[in-house]
Amino acid sequence: MSAAGERRIEAALRAAASRGQPALVAYLTAGYPSREGFRDALLSIAAEADAVEIGVPFSDPMADGVTIQRASEQALRAGVTLRWILEQLAASPAAPAPLLLMSYLNPLLAYGLPRLAADAVRAGVGGFIIPDLPYDESEPARAILSAAGIALVQMVTPVTPPDRLARVAAASRGFVYAVTMTGTTGRSAGAAADLAGYLARVRAAATVPVCAGFGIRTRAQVEALSGMVDGVVVGSALVEVLERGESARQWLAALRRPA
Repeated sequence: MSAAGERRIEAALRAAASRGQPALVAYLTAGYPSREGFRDALLSIAAEADAVEIGVPFSDPMADGVTIQRASEQALRAGVTLRWILEQLAASPAAPAPLLLMSYLNPLLAYGLPRLAADAVRAGVGGFIIPDLPYDESEPARAILSAAGIALVQMVTPVTPPDRLARVAAASRGFVYAVTMTGTTGRSAGAAADLAGYLARVRAAATVPVCAGFGIRTRAQVEALSGMVDGVVVGSALVEVLERGESARQWLAALRRPA
């Protein structure tokens, strides 16, 4: 992917948003509901989504709600590791949508950041989301990833102070992840008292697309965010679709169409 990784993410999200609806960033936990079905699930989701966020299972996923915690625990029991994920991606056909890995920091440090960047490029990964890496401590990781053309996506929340929000949003690459609530994933979106004002502040500070996430489950929620953001992140609801054995591609397609 070379230096085009972060640019590919940004371009895909902007192209989708230019068609008049928010881009879809779709999340799945790697190796869930089965290791054997990971490649097929990924390619099916990537055929409909504008970008795919692949969750690296972790034993203490503090930002995730019960659905993703459950998926992470099962994937860990099945032996899914960061190394396995990168090997699977490197051996798979190129996905039609840009890929990001969502991981907590410890597995990345244990893998080794320089090695991680090189293996991520070989695997076709264009970006990382690291929820427990504070912006103030992110420069070493950002420098290593940026040198490989890999985006480090920054997260902001409704309670991020204005001056900090401006710095974090301006530093983000690929997109800015605008959390719509405080707490964990999987609940209903819209908890910010002034969601429109908050998202407007994020967009004003960002140089890349802004995607809203946490608790987005329905076409109505996606439609309500149209014009406020460039894209939306759908996570827990999609994991539940996979858990039920339903078509992730059809479910994602339905988010783009009026009911």
